[in-house]
Amino acid sequence: MRWITQAEACGYRLRADVGKGCKMGKERLVEIKVFGQVYTVKTDAQEDHIQKVAQYVNEKMDEVTKNTKSVSSLNVAILTALNIADDLITEKAKRLALLEEVERKSKDLVEKINMNINGKEAEEALIAK
Repeated sequence: MRWITQAEACGYRLRADVGKGCKMGKERLVEIKVFGQVYTVKTDAQEDHIQKVAQYVNEKMDEVTKNTKSVSSLNVAILTALNIADDLITEKAKRLALLEEVERKSKDLVEKINMNINGKEAEEALIAK
């Protein structure tokens, strides 16, 4: 994914990833505003998704601005990127833990179902004798 200025819009694009909540569509230019600067993104993602991404980045940059004395846009952008990367890594770890728990519980359920089926088959065999 690349965010670009209006002048660069012809060369780069932000693409929607299938399965990420973004619906693919016709590629177009979408104008957004991040930290007071206007950017144009060439994308095939839905405009509302791109606007939500920009809003999220703005919120994160506002948090950094409120919690730091830095007035440098570059410093704010780097700290924001670090915070967003931390959020992403944390969420990935939570997702992995949930997937592992679901897998473990699924295996337990299959085992219990199989034991129940085998128990009923054994009971039926005893009754049939």
